Amino acid sequence: MLDAQDLELDFPLATAGDIARINLQSARQQSWNRFWQAPLRAGIAECLVEQEHLSAQFLGDLGAFDRLETLANELVRVDAESIRVHLIRAQVASMAHRFDEAKGYLAQAAASGAPPDSLNRLSLSIDQARGFELDTVLEARRRLAAESGRLEDLVPLGALHADLREFEAAKQIYTQAIQQYQDVSPFALAWACFQMGVLCGELLPDPQPNRAAQWYEKAIDFLPCYVKARVHLAEIYAHNGHTAEAEALLMPALAAGDPEVNWRLADVLHGSGRFADAQAQMMAARAGFKNLLDRHLLAFADHGAEFYSGSGDDAGKALDLARINAANRPTLRALEQAFAIAIKAGEPQVASEILDTARERSGRTAAFRHSPLGAHGSDRATSYEGGAGSDQTSGVPRRSMKNAVNPGVPI
Repeated sequence: MLDAQDLELDFPLATAGDIARINLQSARQQSWNRFWQAPLRAGIAECLVEQEHLSAQFLGDLGAFDRLETLANELVRVDAESIRVHLIRAQVASMAHRFDEAKGYLAQAAASGAPPDSLNRLSLSIDQARGFELDTVLEARRRLAAESGRLEDLVPLGALHADLREFEAAKQIYTQAIQQYQDVSPFALAWACFQMGVLCGELLPDPQPNRAAQWYEKAIDFLPCYVKARVHLAEIYAHNGHTAEAEALLMPALAAGDPEVNWRLADVLHGSGRFADAQAQMMAARAGFKNLLDRHLLAFADHGAEFYSGSGDDAGKALDLARINAANRPTLRALEQAFAIAIKAGEPQVASEILDTARERSGRTAAFRHSPLGAHGSDRATSYEGGAGSDQTSGVPRRSMKNAVNPGVPI
């Protein structure tokens, strides 16, 4: 399905990634300065939301979540009832996966007379992230992508096809997004390459980790500061025994403050026999995840569940987080993650309940039939040995979720 020609595309030229990072950080600081001078200045808060979203998604700067809460609180203080503030609060809540809250703000904006277009895009992203009304979301995504032809509309459409297990369609749309890109931002191109890497390495029934590595490498070529691409690529390198290369990828990303970097580096160092260094990184990962989950539980419940189910070694906490995540965004992949963690934690009754939920929500869909859950009736949950968290044939780690930052939100 995905062949060598995939990486022989005529990739567009883009601004050097290091320069783009410096420009983003400088522009973000200038925007904050202008915001504090005049919080209601037209467009400034909206610009900050976009800049902080980019900082979190690509630079691994998870302090963006706290800064956006500060922004939203200040806007409420100065103009709580305006349409603009309702919409911005919806964006900030959605980024933190507080979807019910975000929907409430959208309802307030609609009641205040917000234009439908400004409501519909964010509502689509929320529904896609939660796995709600996906047929309607797919139709709307197709229409938006056909009308604009923009990468920012094509990539969420491709991600939705991937969620529906329509992998060839996802690949074609990601390819189209790259080929038709008309701007010079490396962020957008790195995002599309990263999504192609996730498709190859984590979503296909028969993963292609080496193909995924090439796409992650391309994403890093466009944007060397792309923390998530470095983490995913380092996992593949480490699995293939290239621990020095994995460490070299992760070390520059430590400064971002994302605890997943500490976690993956701890695993690499442990595999290299550097146990004291590995322990130090694991302690940093534990502290980092605790801090994130205390402040932004819904945004990081999926990653926390993955951590505690793995090297974090707390099956009970992993299951609690996986269930919180699945309740908040009951997508098929979230339910796959929760099911696999329940089995690993020795909770077959909980696993059966999760499986029943998945069958009720998605049992008649093609996506469910292609899911690991599709082969297991609820009465056989106790016999399930694998799951969404691992690939039983290759042994390559299989993530259950994507990024904490909503992949369906255009950048």
